[in-house]
Amino acid sequence: MDPQKIISELQYKAVRSSGAGGQNVNKVSTKVVLSFDLGNSKVLSQEEKLLLETKLYSRLTSEKILILNCDEDRSQLKNKAIVTKRFLDIITAALVIPKIRKATKIPKSVIRKRIKDKKNVSDIKKNRRKPDF
Repeated sequence: MDPQKIISELQYKAVRSSGAGGQNVNKVSTKVVLSFDLGNSKVLSQEEKLLLETKLYSRLTSEKILILNCDEDRSQLKNKAIVTKRFLDIITAALVIPKIRKATKIPKSVIRKRIKDKKNVSDIKKNRRKPDF
């Protein structure tokens, strides 16, 4: 996956931020909405698309579009940079394939040690009892 090619497929839209903000909030569009069409992406292979679809299932719309917004800063450029970085982080994290865990056999020495420790605890508890005459 090449980040530069994926960034070329992104679509940005600037909208007005919500909430309190004073004089600027009603006339300046600083919130940035990023949308990425996963289904029609030409950069990603079919396997990568399937992997992203399964891992990002809850974040995708019914048309397989990923939408992210950012209104953290008062600057549109900074918000665009933040949302792009967030997008790349999400995509790279979702494309990581976890290593398959290999089941290993428990060593005999570990089993012996566990049984020995159990025996010691049992002896300690036996010695705490009142003597039986």
